[in-house]
Amino acid sequence: MKILFIYGTRPEAIKMAPLVKAFQKHPEFDVRVCVTGQHRQMLDQVLSFFEIVPDYDLNLMRPNQTLFSITAQVLLGLEPILESFKPDNVWVQGDTTTVMAGSIAAFYKKISVSHLEAGLRSGEKFSPFPEEINRKITGHIADYHFAPTPLAVQNLAAEGLSDHVYMVGNTVTDAILLGLDLIKKQGEENYQAFFKDIDFTKRIILITGHRRESFGSSFHEMCAAIKELAQKNPDVELIYPVHLNPNVQSVVNNVLENIPNVHLLKPLDYPYLIWLMNQSYLVLTDSGGIQEEAPTLGKPVLVMRDVTERQEGIEAGTAKLVGTSKMVIVSETTDLLNNPKDYQKMANAVNPYGDGTTSQQIVDIYKSIINQR
Repeated sequence: MKILFIYGTRPEAIKMAPLVKAFQKHPEFDVRVCVTGQHRQMLDQVLSFFEIVPDYDLNLMRPNQTLFSITAQVLLGLEPILESFKPDNVWVQGDTTTVMAGSIAAFYKKISVSHLEAGLRSGEKFSPFPEEINRKITGHIADYHFAPTPLAVQNLAAEGLSDHVYMVGNTVTDAILLGLDLIKKQGEENYQAFFKDIDFTKRIILITGHRRESFGSSFHEMCAAIKELAQKNPDVELIYPVHLNPNVQSVVNNVLENIPNVHLLKPLDYPYLIWLMNQSYLVLTDSGGIQEEAPTLGKPVLVMRDVTERQEGIEAGTAKLVGTSKMVIVSETTDLLNNPKDYQKMANAVNPYGDGTTSQQIVDIYKSIINQR
């Protein structure tokens, strides 16, 4: 059974890693990995950390690349690979342009598609953009849907997708537990030394923010909220690994530079990010993946977005949707800093995204699918 995993960004690489390694343990599968390089440096460090060597690398990342160029290059780059390897099944994960174009490429070659993290929906066409439409297109091409939660299964059913749908949890939990285990085996001294300028005797707020739909006034509001929180809480350290996008860099540096307890860092490699998240008190983010990762570590998440496709965390109480208003972000963060009861309620909420067994569940399901043929 020939299987080709296709991915191109750091979030895909993180969530694919435990599944690739799970399939590689079984000799009946001929497993190969194709990376598109939609993100380059951020992708490579995840591959290195999890010790995954791609069999194919499209290396398509270019300065000022657009959705048009990425889509075209993924399609053209995959054609000869699919023709030469002739996989029986292609795996894609999530909702990036690589995922959408990869599923279309497999469809053009009449190859079955398995979609990991299927069924996420925000209900808003342009939020997140272009992810919402990417996952809908992929969902209607895919033959096998591996959904993380009951809500994701319901979302698929609402679109008429009910065949070969499996609820298995999210491999993000598998990845973060595997990652923390690797960090412990390596020794944590290097991680502590890396963050030597941060006072870990204080409470840590981890911040990430980079979504396209927030650019403009919303992003200015988010940064203004961070500034006010820092000034009102000198006993708290706020750590912001700043995305390389110029739209992010310009605003963050303008608003948040030279504030003593705000630490603006370069983007963190995955192991450093999860180590830091594990040391944090709470998380402010507009990231999708961190909404899933932080609950595994018992860290409350305030989501600086107006809508989220990860509604399960909101309903479970591990995350709260606070939008991009400065007043609301400051108010909700201040409550978690000052109200232990509210904090513990979120920190102790049950993680809706799985228990770390998703990858093995999928391999077992996949074997049963083959046996039924």
